[in-house]
Amino acid sequence: MGARVVVIGLDGATFSVLDPLMQAGVMPRLRDFVESGVRAELKSIVPALTPPAWTSLMTGRTPGRHGVFDFFRKDSPRSQHIRFQTSADIGCETLWTLADRAGLRSTVLNFPLTFPVPRIDGYVVAGGWMPWRQLRLGCHPPGLYDRLAALSGFNPRELAMDMTHEEKALEGCKQEEYDGWIDLHIRRERQWARVAAHLMCKDATDLVAVLFDGVDKLQHLCWRFIDPALEHGVTSDWERAIRDRCLDYFRELDAILAELIFLAGDEANIVVVSDHGFGSQIRTFFVNAWLEQRGYLGWVDGCASHVNDSQVLGMARLAKHVYELDWQRTKAYAPMPSGNGIHIVRADQDHPGGVTDAEYEAFRERLIGELVAVEDPVSGDRVVARVWKREEIFDGPYLELAPDLTLELTDGGLVSILGSEAVVQPRPHATGTHRPYGIFAARGPRFRRGVRVPALSILNVAPLVLYSLGLPVPSGLDGELPFETLREGTLLAHPVRYADQAEETVPHSVPAGPELSAEAEMEIMKRLRALGYVE
Repeated sequence: MGARVVVIGLDGATFSVLDPLMQAGVMPRLRDFVESGVRAELKSIVPALTPPAWTSLMTGRTPGRHGVFDFFRKDSPRSQHIRFQTSADIGCETLWTLADRAGLRSTVLNFPLTFPVPRIDGYVVAGGWMPWRQLRLGCHPPGLYDRLAALSGFNPRELAMDMTHEEKALEGCKQEEYDGWIDLHIRRERQWARVAAHLMCKDATDLVAVLFDGVDKLQHLCWRFIDPALEHGVTSDWERAIRDRCLDYFRELDAILAELIFLAGDEANIVVVSDHGFGSQIRTFFVNAWLEQRGYLGWVDGCASHVNDSQVLGMARLAKHVYELDWQRTKAYAPMPSGNGIHIVRADQDHPGGVTDAEYEAFRERLIGELVAVEDPVSGDRVVARVWKREEIFDGPYLELAPDLTLELTDGGLVSILGSEAVVQPRPHATGTHRPYGIFAARGPRFRRGVRVPALSILNVAPLVLYSLGLPVPSGLDGELPFETLREGTLLAHPVRYADQAEETVPHSVPAGPELSAEAEMEIMKRLRALGYVE
């Protein structure tokens, strides 16, 4: 018997790119899949960022309830130190731990925050920011790595990505390097597809979840070649050649999707989803520089990391913000650019210049008002579209670890945490950045055919997968089962079961493998830099 449910993740995929590719015949298999099933835009969470978004998809809970807000987290609510997040930081059950508890088996490939690996019944190959040298530790069960190493074309360096290659995603490439860089991502998607196909053929599990993240990577570096709205700017022979290579990547991805859909079989319920969408970023907002100019942040003399020609912040600088900021004078700061979050320093013995409890609400309101008034000096446009207070989007047991304020920029981009004389600077050309709306497409015995429904929430996916597996839907999830996606008669034939509150809140302990070494964490930091999440 084949898998009951197959979840295929396409990191950063957006219909604004995929629809034109499907219509042009670049992705005909995906077009057939989408047209014969049910489709919708999929609204991400805030921030629309890989770790919290995929974690919300695989738990059905918001960041305030699962505890993942970014690539990093504070040691404690009052601490200024940050550390890299791991699977141990997910504060609730995932689809695969719920399936494991119910006696079902899962195959989980390349999803973020799956290291240390959960030792569920089935197979796990950790993804996200897993260094290739640690990949053996990221494989479960024991012996899986050796089994995969015997596959034709297996290359652990490319499967988990070589950091030196990934750095090109943000820092840019010489023109002669683009072609090889795109080729690398094509080969890497093939490897993940080969691993998935091998496991599906040799030992099909009830749930198969595989993530292809090359879409996100290509769009970060090559957005001006991929976005249909920017196609008019592709004029030189070299630019046209790079656009063609990007199209080759999407053709290959289309073939991979076709293979996995075929292997899943007609009886499987298949869901294709992304964690967020994509769009253009046209400017950079140096939020810490702005805070400094307003008198809310102080640098230790000579320690401010200023923007350089490539607008890249070395990974060591991310950890060193604790030593670069003058905590006697700092009231608010952004420790990392990826989540667009501002943390307010609370006054205590070590932070006499911080904000007292009595001042906190008024200070936060003042910051919000001043942030939304920031203008682009060239265009006069607003730079900050909206500012959320943390309780508005992060309510839950992990609220105190969340940023006090989270920014949405008008161009959808990420802030920079560097020092800069100009707090707003135009980008030389539009680059790819995240947008709130990703994709949802599903086909199978339980889904409607040939319909488009209004936008769903990424929080709807977990209850839908659990229902499709025949499992009860925990009553405490933040997302509801999207009934509008289900075929007529499905609910009569397969009534929804809900787990009562007592059952739903019982913790499920799944042993995990060993943790990363310090050297491996440094490699992860390099990868984040490469993908454009830190500047």
